Amino acid sequence: MDADPYAAERPNRRPASTHTWPAGRRIPALGEDSSWQGIPFQIRRMGPEQLPFVVAEHLKYFPDGFFARLGPSFLTAYCRTYLSSPHAAAYIAERDGEPVGFLVGVVAPEAHRRHVLEVHRRKLLVCAAAGLAVRPRLTTHFLRTRLPRYCRKLLPGRPADQAAAGPRGTTAVLAHVAVVEHARSRGIGDALIDRFVEDAADAGCARVSLVTALGDDGAGPYYERRGWVYRGETRTPDGRQLATYDLPLPLGLGTETR
Repeated sequence: MDADPYAAERPNRRPASTHTWPAGRRIPALGEDSSWQGIPFQIRRMGPEQLPFVVAEHLKYFPDGFFARLGPSFLTAYCRTYLSSPHAAAYIAERDGEPVGFLVGVVAPEAHRRHVLEVHRRKLLVCAAAGLAVRPRLTTHFLRTRLPRYCRKLLPGRPADQAAAGPRGTTAVLAHVAVVEHARSRGIGDALIDRFVEDAADAGCARVSLVTALGDDGAGPYYERRGWVYRGETRTPDGRQLATYDLPLPLGLGTETR
């Protein structure tokens, strides 16, 4: 999906696994050993040392996003915003000490947007300008489809979205989830999603939202099997059609799963 630092980009590729955790299974704590089909792995908070892996996998599995097209330097700066923001979540999945998957998301979108503007705006602007300078066709596309909207979001004093009024009722956004090819179908993608859903519930969010591509490239059936609810379709400035899904979060979900 068309994305910027103030509204997280969502996954537009099929998730790595179609397995679901058994009903009533406790979600393992961060860093705790987990396994699926006998394959051990761990879910940890993402650190700066994992950014090269995350950026490489992002470029591999989400190459059509506007931020990915700006190049690795901008994408690294963009992914770093998830590490410093108290309103975002970033996880890495490891097997035998090696990263095999990641997930990034936002539990308070408006508060995260403000954090990005206050802390990362200069770096993102510099990296974006450098990326556009060597990509004239992308620059033309940016000027035609995105410049006015981005300028409005960069203006100081922009009124806060209603979601910033309080945690209850806020919609968390699952931005990206990916698992390397050789580690797929082992429940790692499910574990990453479950971890984010639990943390969103613990933060008081009422639901989690994402978008995925329509058609065979999308993951709609996967999310529907996991209880996500189809909410409609959108079209990006690039003409891609996306389906929106929500997962309602009952009060207390985060504590009930432990």
